[in-house]
Amino acid sequence: MTATPRSDPKPEDNFDYIVIGAGTAGCVLANRLSEDPEILVLLLEAGGKDDYHWIHVPVGYLYCIGNPRTDWLYKTQEEPGLNGRALSYPRGRVLGGSSSINGMIYMRGQREDYDEWARVTGDASWSWNNVLPIFKRSEDYHGGASESHGAGGPWRVEKQRLKWKILETFAQAAQQAGIPATDDFNRGDNSGVGYFDVNQKRGIRWNASKAFLRPALKRPNLTVITGAVTQRVVFDGRRCVGVEYRGNGVDYFATAKCEVILSSGAVNSPQLLELSGVGNGARLQKLGIGVVQDLRGVGENLQDHLQLRMAYRVDGVRTLNTASAHWWGKLMIGLQYALFQSGPMSMSPSQLGAFAKSDPDDRSLTRPDLEYHVQPLSLDRFGEPLHRFNAFTASVCQLRPTSRGSVHIVSAEPQAAPLIAPNYLSTDYDRHVAANALRLTRRIAGAAALAPYKPREILPGIQFQTEEELQQAAGNVGTTIFHPVGTCRMGAADDPAAVVDQRLRVIGVEGLRVVDASVMPTITSGNTNSPTLMIAERASDMIREDRRARLAGQATEIRPVASMSVA
Repeated sequence: MTATPRSDPKPEDNFDYIVIGAGTAGCVLANRLSEDPEILVLLLEAGGKDDYHWIHVPVGYLYCIGNPRTDWLYKTQEEPGLNGRALSYPRGRVLGGSSSINGMIYMRGQREDYDEWARVTGDASWSWNNVLPIFKRSEDYHGGASESHGAGGPWRVEKQRLKWKILETFAQAAQQAGIPATDDFNRGDNSGVGYFDVNQKRGIRWNASKAFLRPALKRPNLTVITGAVTQRVVFDGRRCVGVEYRGNGVDYFATAKCEVILSSGAVNSPQLLELSGVGNGARLQKLGIGVVQDLRGVGENLQDHLQLRMAYRVDGVRTLNTASAHWWGKLMIGLQYALFQSGPMSMSPSQLGAFAKSDPDDRSLTRPDLEYHVQPLSLDRFGEPLHRFNAFTASVCQLRPTSRGSVHIVSAEPQAAPLIAPNYLSTDYDRHVAANALRLTRRIAGAAALAPYKPREILPGIQFQTEEELQQAAGNVGTTIFHPVGTCRMGAADDPAAVVDQRLRVIGVEGLRVVDASVMPTITSGNTNSPTLMIAERASDMIREDRRARLAGQATEIRPVASMSVA
């Protein structure tokens, strides 16, 4: 693996496929495409190697998020729905991408999510029944192979290594509030309360780099370059022919004989498309960028899960707040992890989960629309010290928000950060669901199981009671759960909002695909990392199928999309 870009062109600078971004999707593509020794693959990553020790210790996300070594350090604009607050917007900038800094939760979402994708694209291959085998192909599930799970794949899935009494009690309280127990959130119906499965291997983070990229690094047909910041993709007419990138202050060009694949995520993939002349023509012209293809959907349709953090002080039960309050407690925690890879340092950010309906009396609500992440700790805000008293946090997010935001460039300069506007809580429906979510959390906290510990709400505060007050409280405590999707959404060829077709090819041009979370037309009902991995697995199949068809003289048809005029 080359750590820095080469200083002069070489014959191998001509590749079959160039993948931009070594996050979850990029690592999968690099592995699967390079399985064919006849295919030359270049993988470009703006960040560095995943050799920072805090990447691999599960609790190390605290030191990776907000760290320029591993995070792009993006921020949103000030959000009206959050009462004028701007949020940090973590995105992984390292091999493995966000799988190197995320919460490690293995979650597929709900059956209906994928059936909706099939409907939107007109392609049944995106339905649950058809994507389930793809999930299983990647998986190495702790319980072994079954009707629902796979074994022996590269993507390790294990049980949590640590349980807390307060979490067990919260689960009992949730059941008393009408949420049934479950031992598996990944069968297509994730209703219930239980412990999350995690992407760990014996207490160590299992990121996409370990799972997919490292096994492929010895292949002579795969070149990986870190510290390579892509400036734009290059077109000859409407065909994408290569990539301009920069490393160590030097500009380089690499040619793609077959395709360039953007796998840079829901922020950077639309940014690269716009920098390269693909996007809203009027917007690009104002920035002095020549228009290759006017696609109005580029950068639109941003969706994210907004979590509402509710914290409760408790008595008579230990939490991480006090377990780590003193130097000897920290020492014991460190020794437990060093010797056994267990204890609090092996914890994912959230251990207990629950999926529930925000309004059980609403008959139109046929499946859970809320997800809980419950933690045996509390703090005022991310990055600050834990409280010095025992407490737990129950964060709840709306799974399928109706609010839509955007990501757009503000300059033709590649180094300029894009404008991220999630537009949280911008619809009456989302604000009402948020209020109901806070009410449900209070019902759980008030259940008999938790009564012995006398839970007292410290965040957002019991003073918020009416519908209007609860909506204000949601704006006060809401924060991203790091699941941006949808900004290069896929759709049918005649869909004016689509950016890619059902085979993830950018509409109206040739030789360019997008393969990452940005292609989701609607957000999945749960954590988004493993659905992104599935998308990349499917894309690798499609790309190789299309390659075989071309070699056989039976190339798949170019999308019949007329060129749109520039406004």
